[in-house]
Amino acid sequence: MEFLILGFFTGLSLIFAIGAQNIFVIEQGLKKQYVFLVCLICSISDLILIFLGIFLFEYFKIYFTKNVELIFNILLFIFLIHFIYNKVRSLYKKFEIIFDNNNLFLKNIIAKTLGFTYLNPHVYSDTVFFLGNFSKNFLIPNKYLFGIGASIASFLFFFSLGYLAKFFSKYLINSNTWKVINFFIIIFMTVLSSYVFIEILDLI
Repeated sequence: MEFLILGFFTGLSLIFAIGAQNIFVIEQGLKKQYVFLVCLICSISDLILIFLGIFLFEYFKIYFTKNVELIFNILLFIFLIHFIYNKVRSLYKKFEIIFDNNNLFLKNIIAKTLGFTYLNPHVYSDTVFFLGNFSKNFLIPNKYLFGIGASIASFLFFFSLGYLAKFFSKYLINSNTWKVINFFIIIFMTVLSSYVFIEILDLI
């Protein structure tokens, strides 16, 4: 159960960000346009990428020597530091959402949602590389639990963001609220980076 919880909070920490995808979900929620479809596409896409990353690392684990594992852990640590650095920078940034009143056709909504999801390089670094690399030494049952936990976080986040956007719009697009959220993410990711750093020391 602890791996399910770990996956949930890790996935939630990665997905909480002011990015183009999340802003698009907020926009569609406030407009009440294809909210369920947009949230579903984002959530299922995350689930696919999460398990792709987890089992890519499991499949290639046989090629992991101690030196290769050390290199991956160093890359993971660098990624975490970069992630934390960007979160710290975001504490001092403002953002805005500009709404377009034009309705989009279904096919355009699907194309736009897929574009915001799969054309975003961060989705691959966050889900495929980070979650796959972080869970590479877990036992298979724990990998499943970790992936399920991270996927639950994605479903919960996107559907909450989409359906509650109208009611909580003035809070969701308030920079002070996101600063508080990012502050707790920084703390959580700092703890994870410490764990990875200890692994690096053990491999040296």
